[in-house]
Amino acid sequence: MSPRPCPPRQPCRLSPPAIVCSLGSGLAELREALAEGRRGLTTDDAYTPGRPLPLGRVTVPLPATDDWPAAHRSRNNRLLAAALERLAAPLHRVLASHDPARIGVVIGTSTSGIAGTEQALARAGQGPLPDGFRYAQQELGAPARFVADRLGLAGPAYALSTACSSGARALASARRLLLAGECDAVIAGGADSLCRLTVNGFASLEAISERPCEPFSRHRDGINLGEAATLFVVEATAGGIQLEGIGESADAYHVSAPRPDGSGALAAMREALEQAGRRPEEVDYLNLHGTGTPHNDRMEAAAIAALFAAPPPCSSTKALTGHTLGAAGALEAAFCWLALDAGFLPRHVYDGHYDPDLPALPLVTSSAAARPRLALSNSFAFGGNNAALLLGRHD
Repeated sequence: MSPRPCPPRQPCRLSPPAIVCSLGSGLAELREALAEGRRGLTTDDAYTPGRPLPLGRVTVPLPATDDWPAAHRSRNNRLLAAALERLAAPLHRVLASHDPARIGVVIGTSTSGIAGTEQALARAGQGPLPDGFRYAQQELGAPARFVADRLGLAGPAYALSTACSSGARALASARRLLLAGECDAVIAGGADSLCRLTVNGFASLEAISERPCEPFSRHRDGINLGEAATLFVVEATAGGIQLEGIGESADAYHVSAPRPDGSGALAAMREALEQAGRRPEEVDYLNLHGTGTPHNDRMEAAAIAALFAAPPPCSSTKALTGHTLGAAGALEAAFCWLALDAGFLPRHVYDGHYDPDLPALPLVTSSAAARPRLALSNSFAFGGNNAALLLGRHD
């Protein structure tokens, strides 16, 4: 699978991220949790009665929806509204300096507002659908419409839903909008909220772990699920943390299982590096997709071994936040942003028993002095929809 031709290199600066996840929401708090390897999981059976599961729930207060249009009233949009509040400084600058028709919105999601539909249907069993329910709440384009409406934007506004690579592909799409001259700035990221559909769907695939997940352990037995929202302001300006390269591929191997040889994942990583004019040995940190399922971790380790003669320090932050699905690619790009900006490496948390059948990876299992300049973030999804983002620090 040969990479596509590289577009001309141009600046693509990522603002400080706005993050809402189970580890918290303040950037200082998040840096500390990542550096210490603090899990943000709680266990309950709200979505699987009688079967308690560890979940990455957002517990910080979220904005109320009382004065919102009914079509916008979903937990997914409440997560996004909280993220918008934390993005206030770069948003204020961009909104004041650009035509609203030249500011785009791209949001990755896989659940949108379907949790509200589940609640409405449960109530409809005893009567009509609730007055406040609107089908538009669960449409996949709803998060992008919400952000554009809330900010009064008139530029391109759309959502991407490619399962677990959605958030990463939203950032890739933002970069393309800038490169094509369609926008002067793009609000981009991902948002997904917990719901019965996804929790029970992954349970039916026997991909859920009933304990905190153990990526790359010989004892790994599945994922934990979570929820999050992450947003960036993306602009074609120099300096800061740059989205240097994006890589995307499609295996089309199986509806849910990854291609065992990791060739699609390898193609995505290679393309991100080649687009940026970088070599594998320049990467200082690799944020693993690292779900903790037997097949996915095996595939990813094989792809990394094929790309790197000596892999860089690696970690999977899904052990801390749960797998946030459509938000994961943006959330983990934000964790790379924090690592590059603050000078640390996120901790890899597991039971310490690395699977000896996998190619060896240098997992970050303790705190150590680090000043990474280049970070690669992997996102691999159902259907073999793969994405890799390369972030670089430019002082």
